[in-house]
Amino acid sequence: MEERLIRVGSLVNTQGIRGEVRVISHTDFPEKRFARGSRLILVHPQLPRIELEVASARKHKNFYLLRFVGHPSINDVERYKGGELKIRETELESLPEGSNYIFELVGCRVETEDGEELGELVEVLQPGANDVYVVKPPKGKSILLPAIPECIKEVDVANKLVRVHLMEGLMD
Repeated sequence: MEERLIRVGSLVNTQGIRGEVRVISHTDFPEKRFARGSRLILVHPQLPRIELEVASARKHKNFYLLRFVGHPSINDVERYKGGELKIRETELESLPEGSNYIFELVGCRVETEDGEELGELVEVLQPGANDVYVVKPPKGKSILLPAIPECIKEVDVANKLVRVHLMEGLMD
């Protein structure tokens, strides 16, 4: 069985000529994932997997600017653009009880408290105050469900099931 890799960042561009790259973070723990000495796996469609060690990192606007050990020049990192930075599943942080990683939620069946099947959870949006679960029904438009206790009643990742209470106005 192939080890599972979890995306923590997208390498979108280079920055300057000294080997820095721009990374969009996809992790709740960027200070740990992008810390000096961290090891990340670059997965790129045109390259074999490469394990990289972070030499330095700094936040800049909506990006993280990373440099990797042994990559002192733009010429060393230019080909990495478009790649994904990942970690092994075994390196995930423990979450508080009742919390889940997004990758655990995507693919779950969503049904109401009465057992009515609504569809599949296909995406989790993070607009600000609370997450929003995007549910794709077998037919029709996607359903947006706020990830709040009044709406999300049960999350069972082991059985890939999310049970919800449809609050008034959610299906309009």
